[in-house]
Amino acid sequence: MEILLIENLISLGSRGDIVKVKPGYARNYLLPNKIGIPVTAGNKRQIELEKEKAQKIRATEVLEAEQLKIKLSGTKVTVSKKVGENGHLFGRVTNVEVSSLLLEKGFKVDKHQINAGRIKDLGIHTVEVKIYSGISASIEVEVVPLQENDKA
Repeated sequence: MEILLIENLISLGSRGDIVKVKPGYARNYLLPNKIGIPVTAGNKRQIELEKEKAQKIRATEVLEAEQLKIKLSGTKVTVSKKVGENGHLFGRVTNVEVSSLLLEKGFKVDKHQINAGRIKDLGIHTVEVKIYSGISASIEVEVVPLQENDKA
């Protein structure tokens, strides 16, 4: 079944794309959640209008993403973590922690956009933040030992 996507869906495609999906997926998820509309001969005009609308929206989203990339690039955040004898962390630095630190600096970034990887050591680490499809920024995450008087 062919569906025109009205919203961006990471696993399927971008707004304005026509994708082939199984009928059950379309009936049970895409159509009820208004993520897509079926491609039929009767709604060709609506599909064209949706494609034009999607192109305009995509252009503004790309522009906003480029501006955010410029602002976000080179940003440095500091995480205090409990450390063992060898300088290894108890646990690791998570995407949620990085996201909340960026929110404190005024950047609203979802935890799913952050790729902190497996930061388990002290020091400065480079982390990739996916802003939009094909647009990402690099930030620095400094991991420092948690002081006795700090709260975990």
